[in-house]
Amino acid sequence: MQVTETLNEGLKRAYAITIGADELDAKVNEKLQEARPEIELKGFRKGKVPMALLKKQFGPRVLGEALQETIDGAMNKHFEDSGDRPALQPEVKMTNEDWKEGDDVAVEMSYEALPEIPEVSFGDITLEKMVVKADEESIEDALKNLAETAQNWEDRKSNAKAKDGDQVTIDFLGKVDGEAFEGGAAEDYPLVLGSNSFIPGFEDQLVGAKKDDEVEVKVSFPAEYQAAHLAGKDAVFECKIKAVKKPVAAEINDDLAKQFGAEDLAALKGQIAERLEAEYAGASRAVMKRGLLDALDGKVSFDLPPTLLDAEAKQIAHQLWHEENPDVQGHDHAEIEPTEEHLKLAARRVRLGLLLAELGQKAEVKVSDSEMTQAILNQARQYPGQERAFFEFVQQNQQMQQQLRAPIFEDKVVDYIFEQAKVEEKEVSKADLEKAVEALDDE
Repeated sequence: MQVTETLNEGLKRAYAITIGADELDAKVNEKLQEARPEIELKGFRKGKVPMALLKKQFGPRVLGEALQETIDGAMNKHFEDSGDRPALQPEVKMTNEDWKEGDDVAVEMSYEALPEIPEVSFGDITLEKMVVKADEESIEDALKNLAETAQNWEDRKSNAKAKDGDQVTIDFLGKVDGEAFEGGAAEDYPLVLGSNSFIPGFEDQLVGAKKDDEVEVKVSFPAEYQAAHLAGKDAVFECKIKAVKKPVAAEINDDLAKQFGAEDLAALKGQIAERLEAEYAGASRAVMKRGLLDALDGKVSFDLPPTLLDAEAKQIAHQLWHEENPDVQGHDHAEIEPTEEHLKLAARRVRLGLLLAELGQKAEVKVSDSEMTQAILNQARQYPGQERAFFEFVQQNQQMQQQLRAPIFEDKVVDYIFEQAKVEEKEVSKADLEKAVEALDDE
């Protein structure tokens, strides 16, 4: 096998690889020899078929596999000898298109090498960690929200009209073409107006109704309604209003606390304070992470693989374009050309991505199976009823696994650097933290 360098320009590399016919033939013979014990042909016992006959019978079939393995072996040996690491999968193609069995194989391999990442010290990096304590006002606001979710219903005054958000207790009987249908009747049914739990248009026609009113509600079942015999049909519901109630927030006391699993109100306040401070800590970490990335970005400089840079710039341009054009759901639009600003942002992301990957590798940072499982479960919750199917899909999809693993790996590398950098805590107000978080979105 001969390997000749044909391009060495920046991070771009290209090589001409010649695989001798004898070497390829030896690989074919090796594979046939491996398979020989399990092969039997008419007139020969199992494992006793002569090699010449095996080669004639199965040689052409084995040749492609042997060629691929030989090329892969040549590539692996090259990377082992050179120390190069390709940024993306190398492009490999045969250059003697008129090749026939018995000829040498000429192959061209090209790729972009990952750059040498300089050593980085963390001791001189100083980061500010914003610390926010849960104040009484925030705790009280959270309590009020909990009380609203645990709301009770209180009868409105006599002759009061039902409003959107009220609960009406109704008896109803539904009819299609003058005939009552199965499942279309109920008594003492509590319906919250505006909840959209009934057929579109049903609840709207009860707004303004009073206790003891009888209302005839006219609606049309949606064309895609689950009960096929009702889909697209017009219906009339005879409704009797038996009560009109307004929502009343629950009282903030020990009873409310017990509804949410706390021993008493003081314990519930303590739980709320912990939850709020955990949220603040998460926001603070995001701010500190941005500070770390800014510091690292100012510390390192190295060549970037053009293909990675171009792909990242196009992705950024595409994402931002869709944010500015939310009505366009698909990707059936003209190609979005990256601007200088997109390229600048892409360069930062690629540079920091390569740096963090290198630091994580040297620090032997690993994403555990349990961390991956938890990440998949968290993602699966976005598909109610299809969690199992999503879980199986991810298990069979390497690209999806990498998408879920990458942010976990990055956060673990960031935590590793946090431990070595100088971190100074500073107690600030909730408003100060919110401003810092807003600034992240503006950049």
